[in-house]
Amino acid sequence: MNYINRTYSVENISSIKLAKKFGTPIYCYSYKKIKENIFNFKENFNSFKPLICFSVKSNSNLYLLREMKRLGCGADVVSKGELIKALKAGIDPKKIVFSGVGKTFEELSYAINKKILLINAESKSEIVKIEKIAKTKKKTVDIGIRLNPNVDAKTLIQISTGKKTNKFGIAENDFYKLVNLVKKSKYLKLKCLSIHIGSQILDYKPYVKMLKILNRIIINSGHYFEFIDLGGGMGISYNDKIKKLNYSKYSREVYKFYKKHKSKIIFEPGRSIIGDAGVLICKVIYIKKTNNKNFVILDAGMNDLMRPALYGAEHKIIPAQKKNSILNKNIEFVGPICETTDSFLFLKKFQKLKENDVIVICDVGAYGMSLSSNYNLRPKPLEILIKQNKISIIKKREKILDIL
Repeated sequence: MNYINRTYSVENISSIKLAKKFGTPIYCYSYKKIKENIFNFKENFNSFKPLICFSVKSNSNLYLLREMKRLGCGADVVSKGELIKALKAGIDPKKIVFSGVGKTFEELSYAINKKILLINAESKSEIVKIEKIAKTKKKTVDIGIRLNPNVDAKTLIQISTGKKTNKFGIAENDFYKLVNLVKKSKYLKLKCLSIHIGSQILDYKPYVKMLKILNRIIINSGHYFEFIDLGGGMGISYNDKIKKLNYSKYSREVYKFYKKHKSKIIFEPGRSIIGDAGVLICKVIYIKKTNNKNFVILDAGMNDLMRPALYGAEHKIIPAQKKNSILNKNIEFVGPICETTDSFLFLKKFQKLKENDVIVICDVGAYGMSLSSNYNLRPKPLEILIKQNKISIIKKREKILDIL
């Protein structure tokens, strides 16, 4: 995914040609990049060979999930819908973990029937409900308990999940009580200790703190956990200023932990697998000039890419065709949605643009299409995958009639 003869291309296919052929906006993914990311992830943690459960919430495209399955991944799901998608993609139920704080009776019952690897419970009430369902079905259910370690992941407050003020997981004192509760059950087997401290984490040190807390709690609990689910949250470089996560240091710490406890390690990566494998190709509708800045109004909006409006996240924006002319004036890239928050990026300079120019928004593979909506009654965009110069439509462009 780079410039070839000054034209931004995905696996040697020009983004301008894609825009002309399919219209805009388009979510475009590179199979080569996805495969490379999975291979690199496996290589980084090769010393203890973890189970990699791709986080379906980051990108739930069925075609992409099938590719993940072929590349050896399982799935981390947080709803019945995601579980159905994962199973439809052919992912082995024994490679699926079900997380989330609000699983309903229907969702838990469905997961139990499908004999998935683990249901990671997040409250006493949920454990009691799982036991009731298991008793009714006369089945024994393998569960995990998600711990809240009160660790600050040093990430955006909106995607922090491991602090005591967050809704996720169970505090240490309550954790020991629930371990004892599950041990007494005839219908539950406590197989896993689960943890997840946040998303877009770029510093390995919060993970090290997390592992130290886990080590103490495992020893204090007196229970052998067959699985330790360390969650995901590994960040990516959304711009040139962002420092990448040091995987080698994190891997060494996990390996030491693994050697001590002899539990199978589970990871739930999403963003680190798919984030930088996708771009959003769009077009300039209007350039609105004001005294202070120029608004570059795109045909993609916050309904297509929610992260900037939701978190204040920044995605690099680049021209599909590189030119030498630079405009030294404040520019704000915005969408057509009737919200002031429908703004992607503010820059002090950019190359000169004209209406109908093609623009590429980078690193949108994770939480791009999966967070999209029909706000302002706008149809969702087309999704394509490029694999060895072959273009596959993996989700058709929605039409207004589909919504109506």
